[in-house]
Amino acid sequence: MELSQYSTMMPKKVFAGTNAIEKLAELCPGHKKALILCGRSVYGGGMTRRPEEILSACGVEYKLINTIPAEPLVDDVDAVIAQAQEWQPDLVIGMGGGSVMDTAKLVSACPQKGQSARRLLGNFSLVVKGAETVMIPTTAGSGSEATPNAIVTVPEKELKVGIVNSLLIADNVILDPSTTATLPRKIATSAGVDALAHTIECYTSNKANAFSDTWAMKGMKLIFKSIEAACNDNDEQARADMLVGAFYGGVAIAASGTTAVHALSYPLGGKYHVPHGVSNAMLLYPVMNFNKDAVQDRLAAIYDEVFGGGCAFSSGRKAELVIAEISRIVRSLDIPDKLEAYVTGAKDELDTLVDSAFEVKRLLNNNVKPLTKEDIRNIYLTLI
Repeated sequence: MELSQYSTMMPKKVFAGTNAIEKLAELCPGHKKALILCGRSVYGGGMTRRPEEILSACGVEYKLINTIPAEPLVDDVDAVIAQAQEWQPDLVIGMGGGSVMDTAKLVSACPQKGQSARRLLGNFSLVVKGAETVMIPTTAGSGSEATPNAIVTVPEKELKVGIVNSLLIADNVILDPSTTATLPRKIATSAGVDALAHTIECYTSNKANAFSDTWAMKGMKLIFKSIEAACNDNDEQARADMLVGAFYGGVAIAASGTTAVHALSYPLGGKYHVPHGVSNAMLLYPVMNFNKDAVQDRLAAIYDEVFGGGCAFSSGRKAELVIAEISRIVRSLDIPDKLEAYVTGAKDELDTLVDSAFEVKRLLNNNVKPLTKEDIRNIYLTLI
């Protein structure tokens, strides 16, 4: 499984811990105009107030766009890009979940008129390095703050598509647990399982290597230990650990890549608008159960590293226990495991879902065990 050559990429600066948001002041010198991107809930919760104060104190003029939607269409992103091109910022701050941070990356990647996210869909090499970026995640999930990916929904394809280029990796990241203190449990849970999926998928990917293994395993240890306390008890240390664990998952994606969980998730988001974290949570157990015989040793290694090991269980038994723990965690977090929570008649659309997922070759090719259309169909049927 291990590649003979591999590489890793990550942001230049990462600040983490209590009051890490104050480090934004260290990033202001040399900048004149900033653009802050966020969603309505982040803005309404007052989370942009401190960044705005810091920018003002540092003499940086700023503009704020607080209408970034969750799961944005590519045309939504291009509307934001057009506004940014008029403003011409030299610093772009994405404060929110993965959708906001992905939008911030694409704003930076399209600084001049004529450039757009839709244009990048046809040719990832058209990404350019525009304004310096700062990512401030307010969910512990997507890992977007560390990845070279930006995900948009293409409505005519009813599919989410990832734009991938190393220039999309953020310049700076701020991981402050105060930003997740008021996160609704429903969002915290789905984001947390999304982060868990990243680490497990990268560790069991065809592209797994020494770099991705290191970050994926570190992320898994933090997430398995902290996810329930962070989501159910709003424990501050657990929330801090989840932010770091999700970041490690993003670094693992940059070194390796996600697999069939995300490949099958994209059509659910594109066609039915199932939230990305929820669709990944629904699919993590059935996909890993499908992969079990092909990644048994890897799953056994997860058991040994994360859950203490030292027992006389066989590799097969250890793999089963890891998969069972994934299922238990998803159930404990009250995440729906059936599509009926979001849509009726999914079975009638099964052929379309299967065909769409089968086209996500970028991720399916990362899956150690090849999937036929019939395999994909059978996995989707577990959700119906």
